[in-house]
Amino acid sequence: MLANLVSLDELPLVLIPHPHVRLDRNVLGGSPYVAGSRVPVRRLWAFYRGGASVEVLIKRYPRLGAAKVFDALAFAFDNREVIDWDMARERRLLASEEGGAVDRQMELPFEGEE
Repeated sequence: MLANLVSLDELPLVLIPHPHVRLDRNVLGGSPYVAGSRVPVRRLWAFYRGGASVEVLIKRYPRLGAAKVFDALAFAFDNREVIDWDMARERRLLASEEGGAVDRQMELPFEGEE
């Protein structure tokens, strides 16, 4: 059953590749991630969609730098089906491991700073 939850065969096609985003079946279970890191694009996207500014993301992930943060967000905008699929897969995995749905994004420590 777990194999059905994590199958990469259903991953939507990446319509527009980006230079700072990688997809590798052997890294982070095939989730799109920022090159040179283990930061999944879905995490940056979720923080951004939850109201975090790009400046806050750069402070939270200083090793990525502005170019990689912007490129990861651009990848998410350009490839919404891929990101939506990846986020849904993460929710299914967490729900199966914890016995219930987990749909709350953690808060960033820089809430008021901009």
